[in-house]
Amino acid sequence: MYADMQPDPPHPVDEAAMRTVDRVVAALRRGEPVAVEAGDGSCALVLAVEMLGPDALARLKHLAGGDPVLAVTRRRAVMLGLDAPEEGAVMLTLPGGLEIRSALVLADPEQQQGVTLPAGLTAAAAAPGSAAAAAVDLAKVARLLPAAVVVPVKGLRGSAASWAARHDVLAARARDIADHRVHVVRTLRRVAEARVPLEGAEDARVVAFRPADGGPEFLAIIIGEPPPDRPVLARLHSECFTGDLLGSLRCDCGEQLRGAIREIAAAGNGVLLYLAQEGRGIGLVNKLRAYRIQDRGIDTVDANEMLGFEADERVYLPAAEMLRQLGFRSVRLMTNNPDKLRELARCGIEVVERVPHIFPSNAHNEGYLRTKALRSGHLF
Repeated sequence: MYADMQPDPPHPVDEAAMRTVDRVVAALRRGEPVAVEAGDGSCALVLAVEMLGPDALARLKHLAGGDPVLAVTRRRAVMLGLDAPEEGAVMLTLPGGLEIRSALVLADPEQQQGVTLPAGLTAAAAAPGSAAAAAVDLAKVARLLPAAVVVPVKGLRGSAASWAARHDVLAARARDIADHRVHVVRTLRRVAEARVPLEGAEDARVVAFRPADGGPEFLAIIIGEPPPDRPVLARLHSECFTGDLLGSLRCDCGEQLRGAIREIAAAGNGVLLYLAQEGRGIGLVNKLRAYRIQDRGIDTVDANEMLGFEADERVYLPAAEMLRQLGFRSVRLMTNNPDKLRELARCGIEVVERVPHIFPSNAHNEGYLRTKALRSGHLF
């Protein structure tokens, strides 16, 4: 049995701030610069590094007046061979100033391939609550490469919000960006439910949960009528477009999804949570980038880390919140991943048993499954 370790709750949800962050994320994905107000009241312009174009850097410098730096994750800095703090974001600077080509080489392992790193490169920890730390968080929430160009606003007069309004850019506070993902989870609400007979589980219904920021829905597939006063047989399944829908042989996700539905139906009842966190939380586009890196003979853990992500970026607060709203407080969890056991318990759901969930390998996913076992500690 795993201990109940409910994480400390953040301060109350500010839904207006949450919607503001969502608008800023959308602007970042469109390739627009956004303003970030740091905890000390300073302000900086931020642009996702993969959106850099010929005139973008010059425009940023003209608007803000400061010297641009590149904000990356600690993991990306380590992969570049740089000294990095134990946690948090890292600011990279160059003696002659940051240029588009150098920014792309430092942020993107595909651009870096075969290229010598720029001379004089220095790394410094980004302070918690700084614009640089918030910029990396924003890029992750936007499912972009986790790196951004950050240009401090010089001679700021008045508030960051008023400066941003005068220059027609959207703005958000660093503290709201830091809280965003946790606060989104706390606004999950049931919005629709329908009976959906499935192959191998005809007595099934799907319940949709939507967050208040307008982000993607999370789904619960309930099979039979699991009693809420007993530990429910449960599977937490992260969406996998390539495996679940296309039948990709690079992973075992599709087999795990369909196998879980069959096993729950055979047991009589249970629930499968279909979580919107593709590619272990890095998003579909970044997962495809990781696949290209893996095709060079690099394993899944190193590929994610070369992109600047942790090996696994998933969080299980959404799963815990969905289970609570469905009336379940304890589970028999179908998984080979001990992290899921620990994290779900940490989020306040009692895990009374691990139910193994193993399927045969094929010629395309043998290395993937071996990495799961040897580097991620999965139990096969």
